[in-house]
Amino acid sequence: MATSTTVSNTENLMKYMKLDQKGAVLAEYVWIDGSNGVRTKTKTLPKPVKDYTELPEWNFDGSSTGQAPGDNSDVYIRPCAIFPDPFRGGDNILVMTETWDHDGTPNKFNYRHEAVRLMDANAKHEPWFGLEQEYTILDADGWPYGWPKGGYPAPQGPYYCGVGTGKVFCRDIVEAHYKACLYAGIKISGINAEVMPSQWEFQVGPCEGIELGDHLWMARFLLYRVAEEFGAKITIDPKPIKGPWNGTGLHTNVSTAEMRRDGGMKAIEDACKKLGERHEEHIAVYGEGNAERMTGENETASIDKYSYAVADRGASIRIPRQCAQEGKGYFEDRRPASNADPYRITAIMMETMFGGMEGVDISKAEKA
Repeated sequence: MATSTTVSNTENLMKYMKLDQKGAVLAEYVWIDGSNGVRTKTKTLPKPVKDYTELPEWNFDGSSTGQAPGDNSDVYIRPCAIFPDPFRGGDNILVMTETWDHDGTPNKFNYRHEAVRLMDANAKHEPWFGLEQEYTILDADGWPYGWPKGGYPAPQGPYYCGVGTGKVFCRDIVEAHYKACLYAGIKISGINAEVMPSQWEFQVGPCEGIELGDHLWMARFLLYRVAEEFGAKITIDPKPIKGPWNGTGLHTNVSTAEMRRDGGMKAIEDACKKLGERHEEHIAVYGEGNAERMTGENETASIDKYSYAVADRGASIRIPRQCAQEGKGYFEDRRPASNADPYRITAIMMETMFGGMEGVDISKAEKA
């Protein structure tokens, strides 16, 4: 596959992966670092666990992840969700965690904490989220996989949902990731090749409340981890290649109990109006480098203008035609960039639709 310095010998590795663990369980703790990436470390447990509440708190060196100064570097990771481990199998698990500082307050990069508060306060609205994670697969040199070295492929057109050599690249990585997500219990609902060659998308959801953020972040970890084994790189940069090539987004589908009932179109339109009133606040948490993607071209709206419409992929918010015809359903916010934090997206969505909470302001919770 991709030319890489990665050393991997599956046949040799499998001899060791099959060894008896003597009842012990490996728990891979996963957390979000200070640069919007994921980090992990593994803890040995004496026996299998069934719930994250059975797991101990742990810690790491935050000065090495951009999350704490060197003279006070301990950052604590608290388990909040567990998933079966598709790499190690058996009773081994992946653990999604939150980051906390030594004084008992959430780390400045812990956006999950405030998202949970908003979800819990508005649970009666039964919010469903479905996010469409676009990404680009790069070779070891950082160029889109399958593209001519230092050059460009034929213009966009044949690649979206394409089939065949020269139209799609790295399908093996995509398929491996899909199966890994299913094994782990991630609510992945589909995949497809995207408009730019070597650009792909997977969808997570519908998930209710905070579950979406947990599942999408774990799906991102699995993608990075699978690509590692193939010697390829993954980027969620919203505009990895400059010029007339589609950017990568994180389209966000939203539905509440009110929207799903007969006559729910009114609730959808009310939400769209509220989103327009806080356009700048949403853009502030919808990812870094989004201005390069949201130019008003390549199926995007302009970043400085807000609009909503039925079936219009050039609008900020798209209401699917089927929903308009049925008078209920959901809407799609097309503004979030591919590198946006799903905890922040879903949290500000709740804040805008149903009102804020004392001490919580998602749009101002920016990285220090």
